[in-house]
Amino acid sequence: MLTGAASHTGRVVAVAAREGHHFSKTPSPGIRLLKGLGVAGDAHRGETVKHRSRVRRDPTQPNLRQVHLIHTELFDELHEKGFTVRPADLGENVTTAGIDLLALPTGTRLCLGMSAIVEVTGLRNPCVQIDDFQKGLMAATLDRDGEGNLIRKAGIMSIVISEGDVRPGDVIRIELPPQPHQPLQPV
Repeated sequence: MLTGAASHTGRVVAVAAREGHHFSKTPSPGIRLLKGLGVAGDAHRGETVKHRSRVRRDPTQPNLRQVHLIHTELFDELHEKGFTVRPADLGENVTTAGIDLLALPTGTRLCLGMSAIVEVTGLRNPCVQIDDFQKGLMAATLDRDGEGNLIRKAGIMSIVISEGDVRPGDVIRIELPPQPHQPLQPV
């Protein structure tokens, strides 16, 4: 878990969005984050859930998955295992570098670019669509810690707190929530 990370920064490597429900997204020179909604022009934009499996269960649930972030370091790890994965391939809106996203506590705020702020809600729970993209990729995005607990490495989910434009090269600043920190859980 991060401590004293208020001054820690990372950067945006790539951004993406896509209308319609598709596994991968379309890389873009910039995206617009809309407060309380998500990414302009993206299928998962909205106040209530947009992921089809969640809509079937309860379409009135709040959308805690407005913006999906993945760390580019995961792509390096997957490459070492024989997979070819590029930004937007796994459906993320923002690809980051220099931040251990999975170590952030719930409620962390990430300030992206000049004015956009997202609040981390939890872990992305990888689904079987990942294996449709590349066979064996789902297992490669899961691991076990020393105590046998499942580690989900397919990124984190967030909601938009403050709107703004986000572009590759933008700085990401971390604002940790008050203590005690709560570890990320799947959302």
